Amino acid sequence: MAKSKIAISIDSNLLRLADSKVDGSVIRSRSQSIEYFLKKGMQESSVNDAVLLLWGGHQKISLQSFKGRTLIKEQISFFAKYGIKNLYITTQHTNIINDILAECSSSEINVKLINANAKGNATALESVKNEISGNFIAMSGDTYHNFDVFGMIKKHISLDKVATMGLMTREKPTAYGTAVLDGDLIVDFKEKSKHYSTNIVNAGIYIFKSEIFEFLKNTSSLEKDLFPKIAKIKQLAGFFTYGEYIHFGE
Repeated sequence: MAKSKIAISIDSNLLRLADSKVDGSVIRSRSQSIEYFLKKGMQESSVNDAVLLLWGGHQKISLQSFKGRTLIKEQISFFAKYGIKNLYITTQHTNIINDILAECSSSEINVKLINANAKGNATALESVKNEISGNFIAMSGDTYHNFDVFGMIKKHISLDKVATMGLMTREKPTAYGTAVLDGDLIVDFKEKSKHYSTNIVNAGIYIFKSEIFEFLKNTSSLEKDLFPKIAKIKQLAGFFTYGEYIHFGE
């Protein structure tokens, strides 16, 4: 692999720490130490996996024309743009499932369909627990997003919470789940309530630690069951997406 020589300024204490890791065996030099821990840090702060929660009844939405191609191709391109390497689509077997597979066959990233129980989106999410081991993005299959996901990933990692929810504001929030914030934390969440005290709503995109699967047992709905529960224990962060958002479902 080609190497490039660079000149950088680095904190003296950090440099001493890098030097202390040189053992003459696995790490043999200061340069190798810096390269090793830089690479390790970048891997830990990256998100390589995503889950598209596609209810079987919304598969037709995925195949509709949007921006000159199908919605699902636009969704895949969105994930690819932000470094996602593996996309798991949780859905059910229908008479158009082969059309979904065909749309995913020549994508920029690895796509795998997971046959998920249709009881709820929390059950669907749980179906990928054996596929994922680190941080991952999850998105509702009937939505389109275009915003800076890197910013959301950065906040998720820096706050070190089990989940980070994408947020928006809406004048009439009753059609959405609403979130009450205390700083960066969502401290209360209600799904499509007629009585609300905030215009901050759920944007349908999330970043989870793999520990989220421990909270999904005996849980059907992310919005009705999971998010209120983890908000109460201060494990749900919020991030305003400030981008393009379209909801195609009901």
